[in-house]
Amino acid sequence: MQKKRHPFSYNSKRLRLLVVFFSFVFLLTSCGGAKNFKGSSTANSSLATKKIIAFHEAASPDFKTLAARVQVVYETEDRQQSITTSLRMEKDKTIWIKASLLGITLAKVLITPERVSYYETIGNTYFDGDFEFLSELLGTKIDFQKAQAILLGQSIFNLNSTGYTSEVVQNKYKLLPKKQSELFIHSLLIDPDTFKIHLETLSQPSEQRLLTVRYGPYQMYGQEIFPSEVKIDASEKDSKTKIEVNYKKIDLNVSVSFPFTIPNGYDQIEL
Repeated sequence: MQKKRHPFSYNSKRLRLLVVFFSFVFLLTSCGGAKNFKGSSTANSSLATKKIIAFHEAASPDFKTLAARVQVVYETEDRQQSITTSLRMEKDKTIWIKASLLGITLAKVLITPERVSYYETIGNTYFDGDFEFLSELLGTKIDFQKAQAILLGQSIFNLNSTGYTSEVVQNKYKLLPKKQSELFIHSLLIDPDTFKIHLETLSQPSEQRLLTVRYGPYQMYGQEIFPSEVKIDASEKDSKTKIEVNYKKIDLNVSVSFPFTIPNGYDQIEL
């Protein structure tokens, strides 16, 4: 297998990989049920930031394995594509993702606590290494626990009452870091009824990069709460991408496998 330097140019693979990863990452960002608290349809302006964060964290689901199938509509300036996506997890051990079109695999991702592996069939490229790959894509340091935390409804950043402020905006709880980094700006809106994320934004002004994730109405699936749809808008300089995610099926605590073999003849991506 040949090694291929990954260009990460603004209008090529960096934005595409960033969006593809975030589309998977945010598929289950708001999954789980608020087990210890019944919310209200009206946001309470007197509710302390500490309580808001505690209720949000209480919504994290408890499971051993997860299998989900979703329909992803991917749209750029020059094309629109509908892709079937599968996600499987064994909590604290493995995250497995497959994107396919008409039964043909387009890309696979395998994440374990030790490494990140990825390949895509369109460009015949692959990556097999440490978490520097995801850290480069996300623009911040990340490891397996952080990747899993995002999937399970936790922010990539550590939410705590001493580091965040809150206010009521459009009947939602808005959380902002007290000290925003000039390199990475983060904010989120939390629904007062479910204490799930309603809107989350991540931006890197120096790179002219912005990611916005909006969640549609929530629904009960067994004993857990899931968004019915997720809308993702990403931009990087002159490149813009939109993704709409619609849930088709979610199963918890089922038997799962994680088939992953990098095809022969693919070019290795180097960061």
